[in-house]
Amino acid sequence: MDIDPVLLRAFVAVSEAGGFTRAARRLNLTQPAVSHQIRRLEEQLGRSLIRRTTRRLTLTDDGEELLLHARDILAGLDALAQRFRTSPVTGVVRFGAPEAFMGERLPALLCQFSRAFPAVRLDVHVSTYLDLSTMIAAEELDLAVVLSTAGAENGGIPLRRAEFGWVAADNFLLPEGASLPLAFHPPNCVNRLVGVAALDATPIDWHIAFTSPSEQGLRAAVRSGLAVAVLMRSDLEPGLRLLDGHYGLPALPSADFMLIRSGGAASPAARAFGEMLVAMEAPTMPAGTGL
Repeated sequence: MDIDPVLLRAFVAVSEAGGFTRAARRLNLTQPAVSHQIRRLEEQLGRSLIRRTTRRLTLTDDGEELLLHARDILAGLDALAQRFRTSPVTGVVRFGAPEAFMGERLPALLCQFSRAFPAVRLDVHVSTYLDLSTMIAAEELDLAVVLSTAGAENGGIPLRRAEFGWVAADNFLLPEGASLPLAFHPPNCVNRLVGVAALDATPIDWHIAFTSPSEQGLRAAVRSGLAVAVLMRSDLEPGLRLLDGHYGLPALPSADFMLIRSGGAASPAARAFGEMLVAMEAPTMPAGTGL
């Protein structure tokens, strides 16, 4: 049995409005037209759906059950129409993110945005925090995610709190009196700045044993037991451990992933992407933030 959604919408409108006249106004139809649609629906189903009296309108038992199904069906149809509706938003969104922010959710978001806004071209740039900040300042990017330490002002929107930790391989062992080997990204990386600043306030003897611009390269050096690195606590992997309290290593401050914008981010396409990114991080971001 194929039921016309138009008839279901008329039925739901009558049920919710409590009468044919008010439903007709909601549907922008005449009262006789709405009555005719309800009669057609009852004839098609072979059931009485509405009890009509001079004072009030009520649903029959079949009508009550149909109302539940009709709402679900119409909600599904509306969602389907929204999914495949052509968006009027066009243009290009130039977005940058550090490798440490990519994770599993961001690629899914990029696909979701492309489906919702097929006329918008996404240009995604993965780089270091410093490079991304520089590109935003030069308006080479519309939006970027950067890591900001406590107290740093960049006018961005907080997305997610990041807790740093000293990370080493499970089997890492520093011989007594030896210099602490460290693995860092190139200079001016936030992880490196945080780690060096903390070490400079201690008498620990240390040296840089490995440098890589790649997050995976850094992790490989740590997993091999070659060095210790400053990484996100949330990104700890099997085979790695935190060195809290070991070798006199100092506590590290926290930081925030922030969404920053250039002047070009005022375009409808950039605003839409920024809003979708903020919504993705909504469960972990502070209240009261937004574009």
